Amino acid sequence: MNFFQAIVLGLVQALTEYLPVSSSAHIRIVGDLMIGSDPGAAFTAIIQIGTELAVLLYFRRDIIRILGAWFGSLFGKEGKDWKSRLGAHNEDTKMGWYIIIGTMPILIAGLLLKDVIETTFRNLWITVTVLIVFGVLLWVFDARSKQIKTMERMTAKDAIIFGIGQMLALIPGVSRSGGTITFGRALGYTREAAVRVAFLMAIPAVFGAGILETVSAVKDVSACSAGGQAAAEACAAIGAFPGWGPTIAATFVSFFVGYIVIIGFLKFVSTFSYKAFAIYRIGLAVVVAILLVTGVLPAIDPSVAAAA
Repeated sequence: MNFFQAIVLGLVQALTEYLPVSSSAHIRIVGDLMIGSDPGAAFTAIIQIGTELAVLLYFRRDIIRILGAWFGSLFGKEGKDWKSRLGAHNEDTKMGWYIIIGTMPILIAGLLLKDVIETTFRNLWITVTVLIVFGVLLWVFDARSKQIKTMERMTAKDAIIFGIGQMLALIPGVSRSGGTITFGRALGYTREAAVRVAFLMAIPAVFGAGILETVSAVKDVSACSAGGQAAAEACAAIGAFPGWGPTIAATFVSFFVGYIVIIGFLKFVSTFSYKAFAIYRIGLAVVVAILLVTGVLPAIDPSVAAAA
């Protein structure tokens, strides 16, 4: 992967991260078509930090308000009893707890299934399958579910269900926003409320994954130049990692373009349904299936298969 290709992938990340079409699937597919290999989970997780920084910037007032209320209530500002500390008197405190609750499923699954996520789950036939399945689910739930719930009506049970939707995004093709939005619409949340929950709930999960992958990549890059068997294994772990210069540039692209996409997406969902995104997911799955059958794309990248 060269500098230009890394930036293109950063652009792909920015254009697809917030839409319910799976940014990781697009990175996997475009990476394979453009550079002939899977860009890898490390590169994908690191450039996702850029798009999450855009979320932080756009939702900065909400985030500051939620954090302030959460810490204030936790330390007894709303009352010394445990109910007050859990947000009995403050909706922003509740939202802070709900974000934590909703992050637990993806955190636990990410730690337990790390090796599977980086190998087996990156099989493009799995991506094709979940693109179609969640495209249909999004279409059906969005068309049939009422728009009656707002963020203020969220419960701990809803937060867990949102979290399960986000957890499923560990499989490329599900889509972090797509899984969360689909489950949100199934619960009867408005389109805009489902999107806002998806954005806020993704912040700790994406930043956590990005930081862990960055630390891991730093170790592998250092070990890769050492020589010997350990170096060979470290280089294999890096895969198509292009180096820090291109990766940082791609992250900046994902940040700046991602901020623009957030503004446009929120305006879109306040007016239109998710039908177009569902159709796009199904169409993309068909195209990828054809590329797989004709041998243009390998189902599993050779480096990933070797790691498995």
